[in-house]
Amino acid sequence: MKRSFVCFLTLASGLALSAAAQTPATTAAAPAAPVKVAVIAFQAAVGQTNEFQRNFADLQKKYEPKRAQLKTMSDEIDSLEKQLQASADKLSDSERASKAKAIDDKKKQAQRFAEDAQNDLSTEMNDTFNKVATKVLDVMNAYATQQGLTVVIDMTGSQQQAPVVLYASPATDITKAIIDAYNVKSGVPAPPPQPPSAPTPARTAPAKPAAPAAH
Repeated sequence: MKRSFVCFLTLASGLALSAAAQTPATTAAAPAAPVKVAVIAFQAAVGQTNEFQRNFADLQKKYEPKRAQLKTMSDEIDSLEKQLQASADKLSDSERASKAKAIDDKKKQAQRFAEDAQNDLSTEMNDTFNKVATKVLDVMNAYATQQGLTVVIDMTGSQQQAPVVLYASPATDITKAIIDAYNVKSGVPAPPPQPPSAPTPARTAPAKPAAPAAH
């Protein structure tokens, strides 16, 4: 933040000096308005709103059947591969080649299915994010006007050519304030808390290193 402030204040000083040079000597310079700078993690603010979390959960449910279908396809391919390995020595070369080709065709089919599903999900995810982001931006602009802020800097650098914030006082961070203000305006309740994961049992002795799992 120090570097960003230096650049910003240097530019402001240069503009002030330029304006003073063009002002008649007999006219007193008007006092400069105080500069109030705030920072926000904009992407995090959008992602943590109740509305986005609700829409994201709905999107996950929408694509659950495709995930289940993809798992079924993957399980079928694994089963066929195991069958081929188990009976490879009992098959002729042409039979092995035929079964191997059938497995390869199923792999390509599953790959296309997965890519299409991922592309569709990414498109819908971007649309979901952008719709909420547009409304969060409106809330942020209204908040900045009410608080008399001069500049709001995005700490996440979500926009191309965004400034890099090297330091920011917690007092200047309005991320939570914007999330709270948006949740009030949207009227969307907070999602139900997720059930806690089961605690890991305590170990009385060091565990033996496991064999690397296939990924």
